[in-house]
Amino acid sequence: MKEKNTGWLCLIIAGLSELVWAYTMKLSHGFTVLWPSVITIVVLVAGFFLLAKAVNVFGIGMSYAVFTGIGVVGTSLVGIFVLNEGVSALKIISLVVLIAGIIGLKLCGEGDAQ
Repeated sequence: MKEKNTGWLCLIIAGLSELVWAYTMKLSHGFTVLWPSVITIVVLVAGFFLLAKAVNVFGIGMSYAVFTGIGVVGTSLVGIFVLNEGVSALKIISLVVLIAGIIGLKLCGEGDAQ
């Protein structure tokens, strides 16, 4: 049980790291601004390290789906609320469908546990 809890913690932090490095990559202006570039690289490496830990617990399919799902939903919300990117009904519906798919993968993965 402790291994799964640690795996989930690593996976969630790895997914949230995607928000940080995606945002700081935008601030780096193509890696031409030093500190946002450094933060992007450090957080990117740390996030993939944590993802690798989660893959050891849950396997690649579910781990990568949750990781990228958190990243897609999170960066979309950062884009909408922080960077004033456009929002539409189709964008919101697509994010809800993505979240439902990730939850579905998690639920169907319960019976596949080792």
